[in-house]
Amino acid sequence: MPDVITANRLTDGVVVFQTIDEAWSEDFNRAAVLADPPATAEALARAKRDETNNLVVDAYAVPVEERNGHFAPKALREAIRAAGPTNRRDLGKQAAGLAPRSGPKAATEADYVSL
Repeated sequence: MPDVITANRLTDGVVVFQTIDEAWSEDFNRAAVLADPPATAEALARAKRDETNNLVVDAYAVPVEERNGHFAPKALREAIRAAGPTNRRDLGKQAAGLAPRSGPKAATEADYVSL
């Protein structure tokens, strides 16, 4: 099962994801998707070095799955961490377009449905 590495940025606590170029991004969609356990272990070791250098805290691997051609966290907790508040879509990473893209937009109360 593929993984991504996540942590919290030390300066402000924002959730970040390790990218393919070994940097950190607030954008889940830029996260490096690690295909196997050795790749995950190597990326996690780099993240732990970043913890030692006081860039991030609490780095760990998050299992992801492909949904509609995009990767998204498998666990609800991680989906919420990646997107932002569940009660206000106008706040958090989802409002900035940085949340996981896992499929078509879900209907909300504000959407109009013609019967």
